[in-house]
Amino acid sequence: MTERPLLLLDVDGPLNPYASHLPRLHGYATHRFLPSNWLSRQTPGSRAHRRGLRVYLNPTHGARLAALPYELTWATTWMHEANEMIAPAIGLPAPLPVIEWPELFAHDPDGLYWKTRHLLKWAAGRPFAWVDDMITDRDTTYIAENHDAPSLLLRIHPRYGLRAPDFTTLTRWAKSL
Repeated sequence: MTERPLLLLDVDGPLNPYASHLPRLHGYATHRFLPSNWLSRQTPGSRAHRRGLRVYLNPTHGARLAALPYELTWATTWMHEANEMIAPAIGLPAPLPVIEWPELFAHDPDGLYWKTRHLLKWAAGRPFAWVDDMITDRDTTYIAENHDAPSLLLRIHPRYGLRAPDFTTLTRWAKSL
């Protein structure tokens, strides 16, 4: 195979373990960002609107992701702002390709995660690994039935984010192709 597989990467959950119960996560730095999607859902002038969204990011993740045998792509509601805000904070080269969602949080008639159908169209038959905290069994089944190339759906717990075993899984899967 001459092309590397795609790594379709979500921010919140895998890179930003937003559900962590710890006030300080070991190895993570706290950032305050004003992503437009989040900002549009805040009350103008509110404390949250002024302070920004608290995001936990591990500065070592950029180098670890860049070292994987994949073509990295943002698959996140942050869209192009992931290149502007997240990539520099973790040391990823920018710009990475971005999946642009036609509608954020759209209801799917079959109960799939709202990203699934568009993500599959975007992959256009290429092998891919999808790293997200919201992947369901329905998404896994749908992709297995509707995508002829190999795929790995790696659900990340939003309390912990990407961890060493996840990087090992991604590396082994890519090398198995």
